[in-house]
Amino acid sequence: MRFENVCLESLAVALPEEIWTSADIEERLRPLYERLKLPAGRLELMTGIRERRMWPVGTRPSDASAAAGRNVLAKSQLSAAQVELFIHAAVSRDMLEPATASFAHRKIGLPATAQIFDVSNACLGFLNSLTVAAGLIESGQIRCALVAAGENGRPLVDQTLRTLVEQPLSRNEIKPFFANLTIGSGAVAAMVCHRSLVKGRAHRLLGGIARAATQHSELCQGDTHGTEALAMQTDSEQLLVAGVTVAKETWTDFTADHGTDFQRYVCHQVGTAHRRKLYETLGLDLARDFSTFETLGNTGSVALPATLAAGVEAGAIREGDRVGLLGIGSGLNCLMLALEW
Repeated sequence: MRFENVCLESLAVALPEEIWTSADIEERLRPLYERLKLPAGRLELMTGIRERRMWPVGTRPSDASAAAGRNVLAKSQLSAAQVELFIHAAVSRDMLEPATASFAHRKIGLPATAQIFDVSNACLGFLNSLTVAAGLIESGQIRCALVAAGENGRPLVDQTLRTLVEQPLSRNEIKPFFANLTIGSGAVAAMVCHRSLVKGRAHRLLGGIARAATQHSELCQGDTHGTEALAMQTDSEQLLVAGVTVAKETWTDFTADHGTDFQRYVCHQVGTAHRRKLYETLGLDLARDFSTFETLGNTGSVALPATLAAGVEAGAIREGDRVGLLGIGSGLNCLMLALEW
């Protein structure tokens, strides 16, 4: 896919104030650690994640999505009245029906003329939504879209901690739950528009490549667990191998279309081992990476775009830089986009 007239006019995040360190989580797991004689510090050592953030109890994904949406409108030179499409692009949803976008749309204060819907595709939902909005803009059907994602990892992590402490699990039996402990919460939003609406520097979305490897769809599965709780189990080792394999295939096609001249890369934020293996396999310079997993953990669909926003804020991504957005999500799917900041 290629885009000639699509821009990320503005980008903003909303982050919870409550911080959970890896040491805090291990303290809650003390009974498990003592029973299985596990060494303290292994969670941070294995993942590189020092801390992650959590929304207060009772926060809905639409609350988080709306907070980021209001933040991006405050930064944008475009108005809410110009938004013709609104997408809630998170794994987390308020409920099955109606779309979480309907709640966030009201909380942001978007016009009744805006088409709204949810896009859900594990950790790729936000990037997928950018391409949906871009296609509508490129075809002339709309001129401005707002994409937002609000992820609430608290119910999943809380349920995982209860399971690990209360169930008599062995060392092998706890492995599928380990990835859950890397999860954090956050929100991000982007104003996506036709380049003719941009005042100042146009941050152009150039295009990208998507690949699916759905033979691996059973490696990471999550669902509801009773009222106000979530459950997920992941074969982390096999998911890493399969994810890097499909990423390599996608990278070959991506660079054939968009070249290799990237000043920065932002990949989905999982942890140290995943980032190292991905960059080694693709033959990329790790010094060109920008990461946030150390302090935010894995925030699902929010992770990559929030890291992009953090890189811009830190001055690591500068005007004129070509940025490779390297997205991988369970399912298994890969989507790589080229962005000219």
